[in-house]
Amino acid sequence: MKAAGVIVEYNPFHNGHYFHLQGTKEQTNADVYIAVMSGNFLQRGEPALVSKWTRAKMALQAGVDLVIELPYAFATGKAEVFSNGAISALDTLFVSDICFGSEHGSIDAFKNTVQYMTENKQVFDEQLKKEIAKGYSFPKASSLAYNSLDSAKYTVDLSMPNNILGYHYVKAIHEQKSSIQPHTLKRTGAGYHDEKPFDNTIASATGIRKILLGNNGELNKIKSLVPETTYDALISYYESYQTYHHWDIYFPYLQYKLSVTDPAELRTIYEAEEGLEYRVIDKIKDASNFTEFMEAIKTKRYTWTRLQRFLTHILTNTTKEEMAPYLEKMEVNYIRILGMTDRGQAYLKEVKKKVEKPIITNLNAKHDDPMLKMDIRATRAYALGYPQEIRTSLINQEYRTTPVRISHL
Repeated sequence: MKAAGVIVEYNPFHNGHYFHLQGTKEQTNADVYIAVMSGNFLQRGEPALVSKWTRAKMALQAGVDLVIELPYAFATGKAEVFSNGAISALDTLFVSDICFGSEHGSIDAFKNTVQYMTENKQVFDEQLKKEIAKGYSFPKASSLAYNSLDSAKYTVDLSMPNNILGYHYVKAIHEQKSSIQPHTLKRTGAGYHDEKPFDNTIASATGIRKILLGNNGELNKIKSLVPETTYDALISYYESYQTYHHWDIYFPYLQYKLSVTDPAELRTIYEAEEGLEYRVIDKIKDASNFTEFMEAIKTKRYTWTRLQRFLTHILTNTTKEEMAPYLEKMEVNYIRILGMTDRGQAYLKEVKKKVEKPIITNLNAKHDDPMLKMDIRATRAYALGYPQEIRTSLINQEYRTTPVRISHL
């Protein structure tokens, strides 16, 4: 069986994701489609709107055959870390092709960009240091350094969010010496960060989340923007938990942690750099909510996303020391199955004996992997802010939930 992969967050699964999945099927003509999906915390340093199990079900109902979890160590990393973890997971499962959305839309341009940047790495790195010294954030400095190179004629615009991720996917394939063949679809409609729908059917996940969180769970305004199965799942989740997950739920815990933690201890947290620990400790005392706190700490150098990732690691107590081996090796330690269709199960059965890493379907057995322990700790943090019964339910899902099963007849 030929397997194609997509790298996703599905926060939540919407019509744009459906069209991407259909485009992936058209471009790859695979027998089975595998999604490597972030867990309960995401690449932009945010809690997922609904749990990973609910999002896995959304994906399966929409046509994905197998959903595997991208471990927290990679799911909450910058683009390079996120991409390497995802490609490692798909490569482990012998995926032959991947397809990603991009603003550019030409895979040859991405390949050219990777080749160009490899050949001009020293020049780029020197220019990057100069831009960072001017006080720019890393993404902005990278974009300026890249634009200073004579590459525009045959490479992609790395100031665009999906182009950046696509570049890192292709770069990870190259660096990992993977046989995966990349494909890309040109994104149309709402952009990655757009908060307003492009039309009556397409909106970004960012825009959909803003509608949901701004309307006390009223879903009627997004009904045309998501598949019916997503709509039903969102209704069910809200009825069960009385809210969706968002940063304000966790703000009191973050506030407590920053109020009682010594700067030296905070400095050990992953992504604490250049005295950032002093800034967050200083600003937390006057903030009354998460947005107010973020407005107080963001600077020209530190983007909103970069700061959110740091705060996520504070909430989950993720240290530089425990992240170090994963940043060096840049590969997953295991494959955690979140859901599957009959085709997905058949594919797993076909490749299982060849897969060289553990395949995990439940945590009832003893698992001592440090990377997996980070995932479990992240789930415990994700359950904070809810009444005891709901909190216990969310934590127990980590241990008792078996992969979601959907039969496509």
